[in-house]
Amino acid sequence: MTAVSDDTPKAEPRPAHAAVRRRTRPDNVSPAARRAGHRFVLLGLVLFALYSLFPVYWLLVAATKDQAGLYQTNGLWFSGMHLWQNIRQVFGYDGGIFWRWIANSFLYAGVGSLGGTLVALAAGYGLARFDFPGRKVVFACVVGSFLVPTALLTLPLYLFFSSLGLVDTPWAMLIPCLINPFSVYLAKVYTESAVPYELLEAARLDGAGELRIFVSIVLRLMTTGGATVFLLAFVNTWNSFFLPLTVLRSQNNWTLALGLYNWSGKRAETGVDLTSLVLTGCLLSIIPMAVMMVAMRRYWRSGVTLGSLK
Repeated sequence: MTAVSDDTPKAEPRPAHAAVRRRTRPDNVSPAARRAGHRFVLLGLVLFALYSLFPVYWLLVAATKDQAGLYQTNGLWFSGMHLWQNIRQVFGYDGGIFWRWIANSFLYAGVGSLGGTLVALAAGYGLARFDFPGRKVVFACVVGSFLVPTALLTLPLYLFFSSLGLVDTPWAMLIPCLINPFSVYLAKVYTESAVPYELLEAARLDGAGELRIFVSIVLRLMTTGGATVFLLAFVNTWNSFFLPLTVLRSQNNWTLALGLYNWSGKRAETGVDLTSLVLTGCLLSIIPMAVMMVAMRRYWRSGVTLGSLK
């Protein structure tokens, strides 16, 4: 038997760091191609911003025109400045009912969203940091319930409030705002990342009760999440239309959206054209949401800074 000698040279093993460098080496992309890609992304962002801001621009242009200018001039450009005159007409029309609609919208969106935020934070904290029988089933019901369209719940809510005698009262708007499954889901997810178990156990060892822990510790740690939940609920309630259309009857209880809708329908019902007032009212209705967004910015900034320190 002849022995076969293996004289083939063996490749030396490569260092691990060489393989890492090979895997993390950037693609062979020229600087010109990289700059072209950046310009393409920037162009897409600019187009998206213009697309998002175009309705606001059109609304601003339309609010500066009188009734004749809306139909006789270019809809995308200014033709006279009648904004202050339109604003005075909006606030003075029908005995100043626009003020009442603003107060109602702030009541429903402000108080309802604040109560709904507290309920959502408490429920999310309970689902995230307490172990109890049926916890997974409850969470599955929460996730499944916010997949149901809100419009499908309007008729059952109307029948329920009608049986209780709450139709055409502020409670018919405030009670649904207190329960928002999507807000509960957001609160649970944020609690899992912002509230550590160790801090809760340390507070319990020091003798703090569960209510004190929630008020003094949990709510402070969940400021950013609470601001997000509140803002989403505020915008949703402020822009709500189908629910107030169903459960509110008298003009004194209407929201801004429902009142402006009524003004826009007067042209077909009575022949009175209030288009300029409707457009000006729509422009005024977006100001509170813009102010709310700016006011909540500091909570998000502080939350991001706190997360970086952790």
